[in-house]
Formats: sequence, C-alpha cells, structure tokens
Amino acid sequence: MSMSELQTGQQEIFDYVKNNLGEGMIDVELDPKHYQTALERAINKYRQRSSNAVEESYAFLELKKDQNSYILPDEIINVRNLNRRTVGSRTEGGEGGTLFEPFNLAYTNTYLLRAGATGGLATYFAFASYQEMVGKLFGSFIQFHFDVATKKLTITQKPRADNETVLMHTDNFRPDITLFKDIYSKPWIRDYTLAVSKVMIGEARGKFNTIAGPQGGTTLNGAELKQQGQAEMERLEAEIGNYAEGGTPHSFVIG
Repeated sequence: MSMSELQTGQQEIFDYVKNNLGEGMIDVELDPKHYQTALERAINKYRQRSSNAVEESYAFLELKKDQNSYILPDEIINVRNLNRRTVGSRTEGGEGGTLFEPFNLAYTNTYLLRAGATGGLATYFAFASYQEMVGKLFGSFIQFHFDVATKKLTITQKPRADNETVLMHTDNFRPDITLFKDIYSKPWIRDYTLAVSKVMIGEARGKFNTIAGPQGGTTLNGAELKQQGQAEMERLEAEIGNYAEGGTPHSFVIG
C-alpha cells in the first residue's frame, strides 16, 4: 500500500463530506484537522464494533534463545495458536521433518503400490493423527499469553535455540485502504464521518443562536445540524448490529 493511495482514499471521503455540507455554496467552518478527526473517529468505531474490520491471517515469528517476550505489530489484535515445526512437516533446507504430501501419496498408493485396492484415505488419517499426537507430546503447540493492549507476546517456556521459526495463527485489522475500497465498509465510514462533522458544526454554531444583521439578523441551524448528526450516528451504529455493514452474523448455537 502506497501513501499516495491511502491519501487518495481519505481525500475521496473528505470531498464527499464537504459536498454534502454544501461547501462551495456556503462557508463551512471546519478545518482540515476537523475532517481528519471525524474520519479517525469513524474508523475507530468501525474497528471496535464490526467483524468486517478484522481478517484471519498467518505470520511467522523467529524465536531467540532464552527470550520469552516479543512485541508484535499493532495490526495484530489476537493470537489464536502458536505452532512449531514437528515430525512429518514439509521442510526445506534440512531443518528436520519429512515431506508428506497427501495428493502425492494418493497417486503413489493408487497407481503404483496398491492398484485397485483401498487404503489411501486411511493411511493419510493415520499419519495426520500421528502428527497431532506427537505435537501434543513434544511441544508442537506452544503455550503463550498475548496482551491485546501492549501487543506483547509472552511464551511460557524459554526457547532453547536461536533462529527457530514458528507459525502464528492471528486476527489482524484490515488496512485503512482496504476499508476505503470495500463495498460495505466504505459507505458506512463515509456516512459516519459526515455525521460526526455535522455534530462538530452544530456544536460551533450552537454557541450563537443568531448573527446580528438587518431585519433582526440571521438564525443559525446549529441545533438542527447537531440533532441530524446524532440521529445518523445512531442509525449507522444500529446497522452494525444488523450486519448491514458487511459483518458476519452469528451462527446457530446448539446446547
């Protein structure tokens, strides 16, 4: 993701907000920092409430000898599993393990070794079960604690060697530019930014009900704008509860 691409996505949202507020026809009191604050508030609310702001991912971590704690990137919000290479895993460079490819095994078993007989699926199931049991007994599944606030990953057992690579199963925040391009998240963020901007203008105009002038002056619409913005924010937050913003609904729970 390039910085120019991100800035283009932000500017599209800013232009949408400005046009809906009537900039060009009237003087809109907001400064660039106010638009930026409104956008940040919309993104933070979306990341806090919507499952569509998160993606499942895998990452590799290189362990250091006798080092328990590691600081992960800010994008990572949860670590599900931490696994090391074990017997029977695919390997390169002589790091241990054996190459076990179920599709190659099925070809060998069907056409070369046991033509016309069964047993390929049972062989794969037996080997996969063996891998799982060996992993439980000899430390393939690493115990750990992950602090969501500080992004600190603490491994229970100290690593005994340098440069061991382990696999992390993680949940990550989707990048901002991805949210700006998503067909579901973009309209939500855009409209929420507009709603926050209306509340900001309403707060400012609400300081003065009228501006002195001929024939009694001009009445400002601060209270009306503030009310509109708050109503739109409530509507958009309700959309998250109804999964209209692209989130994944809950499945059935039995029991």
